[in-house]
Amino acid sequence: MDTKLTLKLNQKVIEKAKIFASDRKLSLSRLIENYLNSLTSDQPADEREISPFVKSLTSGVKIPADFDYKKDRADYLDNKYK
Repeated sequence: MDTKLTLKLNQKVIEKAKIFASDRKLSLSRLIENYLNSLTSDQPADEREISPFVKSLTSGVKIPADFDYKKDRADYLDNKYK
């Protein structure tokens, strides 16, 4: 059963969301419904399926579990400003 919902959103956000939905051949209502459904899903986040688009964004670089990014950044800055 569909129910009407009224939201107050920034006009620019609405315009961009309409374009986004249109590009994917979805209505804005369906887009928002899908988003809210994903937020409130009973399935744990780590078990949700990752879309092919999101998977394509990965670089494949493996970071060691004991990597200390703060030390690495400090070393980089030390070398940069010598």
